[in-house]
Amino acid sequence: MNNLKRIILSLITLAVVVLLGSSLFASLSEPQISDRLELYQTDLVLRATELNPQSLSESQTTAVRKNLLGENPFKTALQDYQKVRKSAQTNLDKFQAQLIPPSLADPQKQLVKASQQQQDLIRQLDLRIGLLQVKENQIPTALKTWDGVRTQSNESLTAATLAGLWSDPPQLLPDAEPQIQKHLEGWFRYQGLTRLYQLQQRTEALVPLQAQAQVNAQQTLVKLAIVGALPAVGGIIGIFLLIGFGVQWLRRRPVEALPAWEVPWTWETILQVLMVGFFFSGQIALPLLIKASGVDFSGFGGRASAVNTLIYYVLMATSALTILYLSIKRYLPLPEDWFRLTGKRNWFLWGLGGYFVALPLMLLVSVVNQQIWQGQGGSNPLLQIVLEEGDPVALGLFFFTAAVAAPVFEEILFRGFLLPSLTRYFPVGGAIALSSLIFATAHLSLSEILPLTVLGALLGFVYTRSRGLLSSIMLHSLWNSVTMIGLFILGSGMD
Repeated sequence: MNNLKRIILSLITLAVVVLLGSSLFASLSEPQISDRLELYQTDLVLRATELNPQSLSESQTTAVRKNLLGENPFKTALQDYQKVRKSAQTNLDKFQAQLIPPSLADPQKQLVKASQQQQDLIRQLDLRIGLLQVKENQIPTALKTWDGVRTQSNESLTAATLAGLWSDPPQLLPDAEPQIQKHLEGWFRYQGLTRLYQLQQRTEALVPLQAQAQVNAQQTLVKLAIVGALPAVGGIIGIFLLIGFGVQWLRRRPVEALPAWEVPWTWETILQVLMVGFFFSGQIALPLLIKASGVDFSGFGGRASAVNTLIYYVLMATSALTILYLSIKRYLPLPEDWFRLTGKRNWFLWGLGGYFVALPLMLLVSVVNQQIWQGQGGSNPLLQIVLEEGDPVALGLFFFTAAVAAPVFEEILFRGFLLPSLTRYFPVGGAIALSSLIFATAHLSLSEILPLTVLGALLGFVYTRSRGLLSSIMLHSLWNSVTMIGLFILGSGMD
């Protein structure tokens, strides 16, 4: 019986390894969201440039804008967009070079899809880059940029509309306003409409447009403060905490060595919970059951998608935790320190302090990670959905999934069970490292392995120090919550 169980477990493990490998390989051709996030923040800055407080003189307004938005925000924005475009073109060239000619073999669908995504992105970027070039008085260059879009894409009419607005003499194409409304957002839409209304001498449309731009600019300054200043303050606190810990370590008075757990089960139980309970049931069996049921929420809008995401996550967590319980049931009652919530130290301070430390560490890791993957390697699809979702109910459901459901389930599984279980075979430091790598790999995105491994290691350290799950749950929840709030704010900048 035991031999049969091991054979089944080995087969499931093999299937999971194949699935993980194929999913990670597929993510290699998926774009990251990091470049998109940078541009969303750039778009917020552009929107804030329209601020013109009536109570301030021109020199005072210039000083305020310079201090808050930089010396030349338009030049900086143009550089940001050109940098992302260059990265997209590099990726497009790489994908197209990997494509096998149809005469030799069937086209690789994944590469074709990735190439198409990069082409679409480049065309969208060029529409906006042209407007930034206009703002920098580079009108001939802008016309050339739009001309490139006009010759190769469905956005040709929008590009032709913009080129006509800044041609000499101007050429107002039919349906110019609907084209601008449909294909441009935020500051870029404002620039296009302003130019159109000025040429049409439509004061009744221009005045309310400019008034709304002032309101948007004032609101955007607050958003910039939230997404910029608050994390910066938290990062400074985190640096001081890291320095304090480093000084303590150098003075040979670190906190006591991390003790291991008393583990009553073997590697078979660990594999059973991880491979069968988490990967197989959650990543293979559950999606197949949902597909077989015929339930499809994709055509029902953002709220249905959010409900679907939450239900799927709850079902996955329920199945995994059920298998976890059944796997360790015969070892009850467990030794001390297993699955304790509050632990031996102040869980709140460890969770909060861990979050502050995570800010500078993850910033440094993200810079390194971006250099490694150059905008590729995939990202959590939920991030892009949240950026583009405008329904508050859907956003609330997504927030609950990311900030409550995910931290509770993942900390119980990866820190509460996996990390302590590994201390039977590895030192505590090795168990933290291996459990963090598995935690990162479970997110099925190559570009997220390094940052999530670092975050997982910090979560593991906080848990092993405090011996309470609430500390790592709090850190995990804070990280996801602030990330989601930042996405809400960035996404609202393109309304």
